Amino acid sequence: MKHLFFYIFLITITHSSADAQTALKESSKAPLTIGEVVSIDSKILSESRTLNIYLPDGYKTSDTLKYPIIYVLDGSMNEDFMHIVGLVQFFNLQMNMPKSIVVGIANIDRKRDFTFPTMDRKLKMDFPTTGGSRKFIDFLEREVQPYINANYPTTNQKTLIGQSLGGLLATEILFKKPTLFTDYIIVSPSLWWDNESLLKDAKMFLGAHSKMPANVYVSVGAEGEIMEREARSLAELLKTAEKPNLKSEFLFLPNENHATILHQSVNDTFKLMYPYKEN
Repeated sequence: MKHLFFYIFLITITHSSADAQTALKESSKAPLTIGEVVSIDSKILSESRTLNIYLPDGYKTSDTLKYPIIYVLDGSMNEDFMHIVGLVQFFNLQMNMPKSIVVGIANIDRKRDFTFPTMDRKLKMDFPTTGGSRKFIDFLEREVQPYINANYPTTNQKTLIGQSLGGLLATEILFKKPTLFTDYIIVSPSLWWDNESLLKDAKMFLGAHSKMPANVYVSVGAEGEIMEREARSLAELLKTAEKPNLKSEFLFLPNENHATILHQSVNDTFKLMYPYKEN
């Protein structure tokens, strides 16, 4: 009798498992969509470039609501785009960040696009394609931003996020074309490039602008004496520039290294930009 009950039990379990598997097979599937991917044929760069675009929950092209834009350098799907999108979604949900569109600019050759020319022989050897930042900045100004403004309902707030060489580029834009973005999140900038010439010429660049209406957030982790000193120097230069409407903050994250700094840095910067909202 015990064997009979055990046999019936096995049959029942087998049928239940089969029914569950059948139910799973019959469940519907739909794509998980958080935005869209756009290819731009750039005349300036003479190549096609990919933009990964996050559209916030409830986004409608016919909506009268307008959205701040967050531009992410190193914005490929396998780089910084996805986890920046996660932070944006979280800070919109829990903090005072408005619903925002994130534009990730996918890389082709970041060493070319994020660096200005240098005469340093070793750098030219290590970075054989170097020196294309001027064209890339023109690409951002004359092709990417106009495309986004023409195809999405945007506010005037434009944030740029760049780390390492991307931080170098963000600093160059801030110095040379500060009004291209309203907010700069500059993480562990590679200001060692070209023997620190961007830092050495910083006062000249800052002096060329009567006004610099921008919010700048500079951060660095435990990343060695050179990078830490350079980030602090940049922050101090901005703090003492005495420029109307130029606001700057410096964040030192001693528990982060060059590999871990970006996510925590953007998280902490967003806390400054969009404090916790009371229910």
